[in-house]
Formats: sequence, C-alpha cells, structure tokens
Amino acid sequence: MLAAMASSPSSPQAMTAARERGDACPGTLRLHAADDGALARVRVPGGVVTAAQAEALAAAARRLGDGDLHLTSRGNVQLRGLRESCGAELAEVLGAAGLLPAPGHERVRNVVASPLSGLDGRGLRDVRPWLVALDRSLCASGEARELSGRFLFALDDGRGDVAGLGADVTVRATAGGGAVLCLGSTGAVLRVSGDEAPRAAVLAAEVFLATVRASGTLVWRVDELSVSADALASEVRRRLSESGIDVDGAAQREPVDTTGPAPGSSGDALSVHVPLGRLSAAQWGELVGVAAASPSSGELRLTPWRGVVVPVPDLDAPRAATALDRLEAVGLVVDPASPWLRVGACVGRPGCAKSRTDVRADATRALVAVGRAPLPVYWSGCERRCGRPRGDLIDAVAAPDGGYRLTAAVRGRDPRTAPLDDPSHFATALAAIAP
Repeated sequence: MLAAMASSPSSPQAMTAARERGDACPGTLRLHAADDGALARVRVPGGVVTAAQAEALAAAARRLGDGDLHLTSRGNVQLRGLRESCGAELAEVLGAAGLLPAPGHERVRNVVASPLSGLDGRGLRDVRPWLVALDRSLCASGEARELSGRFLFALDDGRGDVAGLGADVTVRATAGGGAVLCLGSTGAVLRVSGDEAPRAAVLAAEVFLATVRASGTLVWRVDELSVSADALASEVRRRLSESGIDVDGAAQREPVDTTGPAPGSSGDALSVHVPLGRLSAAQWGELVGVAAASPSSGELRLTPWRGVVVPVPDLDAPRAATALDRLEAVGLVVDPASPWLRVGACVGRPGCAKSRTDVRADATRALVAVGRAPLPVYWSGCERRCGRPRGDLIDAVAAPDGGYRLTAAVRGRDPRTAPLDDPSHFATALAAIAP
C-alpha cells in the first residue's frame, strides 16, 4: 500500500530531500568535532531533569568540558569543549544519572512538551503522563532506532505553545480528555483517545519510517516526504486501527502561540530566560538550588525557548520574589520586558569553524537597539542559520566581506534587506527594513 501512495508533497512547505548520507546529528554516544572541542547533545525528553540529574550534567561540564551548559531550541542540553577521548567517561556519568535509559535510542528521544503543563492551570491536560508513556514506548520500539536525530515529537497540553514548533508528530490535548495527532507542520490532523495518544505518536513515526523505505529516498522529517498528506494520513489511520486505536475522524489545526513561558512567577512555577541559551555553573547551581528546595518536585524543565521552568508547589508571593531575586543576581532574566527575550544567536566563533564572526558578542553589543525592534532578531554566523526559530523575525546573517545582512522575514511579504557594517549601527539598519 505504501508504494502506491501519491507523489505530491506532504505539505506546502515540503521538499523532497535527496540526501546523500545518513544523519550526522550529534548525541551523547556520538560526539561532534567543533572548533572549541568535541560537542555532546544530551536528549532530555520534555526538558525534564531531576535535581540529581542536573547536578550530574553540571559535574560533567566542569570535569570534561567548558564548564557551561548550552540549551538548544528543543529543550536539550549541549556540552561543549569536551576532550575527544572522553566519550566513554561521559556515557558512564550520564548513564548512572538515568539520562541514557536506552543507548540505542539516545539520539531519537527528541520530545518537546508544554513546560508549564500542570503548573499554571491553563492547559487542558497535564502532559507529564504522556511524556513518560511516549518515551517508554519510543525506547521499546526497535524500528524507532532508525529515526533521524532531527525527528521531533511535541506534546501540547492544549494551550498551543509547542504545537507550533514544526514537530514531525504532535499530540495536542482537546476538551473532554481527547487528543489530536498532527502529522508534520501542516499535514493531516486525526482525533484519537487521549489515553492512547502516546502510543499513536510512536506508531505514526513507524509509518513515517516505512514510507521512507518504500519511497527509496532518504529523508529525515515528515515535511520532506514526497507522498501526499492524505495518503500518509490514510496509512497512519490504517496502522492505528490495526493496533486497536480508534481514529475518530479528522480535525482542523487550532491556533498556536509559540512565545513560551514569560519570565517570573506563574501558578506553581518560576520561569527564567537564559541569555543566548548559555548557562554558567553559577546560574545552573542557583536553579538546582531552587528546585532542590521543593522536595515534592525537585526538578527543572528546560524549554524550547532557551528558558528554564522550576516547579515550586504551593508557591506564595514572598517565596517567589526571594527566589527570583536569587536567580536575577546570577544573570538570569526574570523580567518579561527584557530585550533578551527577543534575541537569539547561533554559537558563532570560536566554537564553529564555519562562522564568520563572534555573533554572540555582536548580539550583546546590539541588545539595546534590539529591544526596539518590531520583531525578534536572530544572529547567524553563516547562511546555514543553525538554531534559527520559526516565525517572523529579523534575520542577521554575517556577510563574507564583513558586517551583516539584515532581512525582515515576514510571512506573506517580500523580504526587505539592508547592510549592517557594525552592530552598534543596528538601529539605523533596522529603520531601513522595518516591516
């Protein structure tokens, strides 16, 4: 049946990716050689780490790497500046902390989840049970080991925060205890039982793999498939039915809001933003200290927006203010009006050989002007634009001849571009392209 699928793209944005090699995405057991040393990417499903696991990550960064923890746009953690020969020692440390429950699946445990789920009363469902069930089912699937390290699952509690992050398989809670299963960023939406949603998500991923094998084309993401969205949905529906999961018709995609948690206090949680996603040992230590002070929780939730949510049950205003003061004192952002929430950057020099400049330093120099920009700003050291988020933004890309090219990338409008010779002149260049 798979071989008979139509050959039209699975989404308007899809393009067939005739890749010539396997996915080289780094993990914990497969280190990546960067200019500042080896790099390990530790998958943290849903961004959830216990205080003990957080301390193990910090210890590994201090002993084996540059001492910092680098957050990714999927709520994972990267350790940089590692010795090339430290792989076995790193795996032992992380395995002992429970961060490598299934070594054969360690690169495919890419799951984002609503960070405030169950903490602020806004979601339709607490997705933590979904997260546990999905990770367990994913690690139990022999087929799932073939997924690319770029394949992404999203678990949305109904508020629409992670549903707009372009995951390959998204589960979103609906009223009455149900769920919808979304395929790709714009593909079909199927109604399923909330209780069966995590298993349905893994089965959908297995259908994706079978579709890739049948097509004879190497692709990594659902949106890259050359089959039609309807054909893929039909095959997923058939696979779910065979596995005893009812599909209660199709549904429409609901609105999304991908801004992420605002810094400050919200319900039973504290939220902070991490400037450019880089956490020092002191910052990480303060976060762990706040988490450990709540024994009934004792965890951190790393967000896809390079932030951290700390669950603090029965949080009152005085305790929240004291904790936020501690976190702000070490350089974490607790002010929802901070311009840091509107700026991001790739790692740049000296960590990346392909980067033309130190983009993080330039982003910091332009911070005040960025606060007046009508859109978020993302700084990239080259045209690959690693880590750039989805959505409308100001694209600042380092130019081969020095300086940057600023582009206002707004959906539905022609891009407007201007040169930026020096980050201190950001406001002038911005005025030339402001949408």
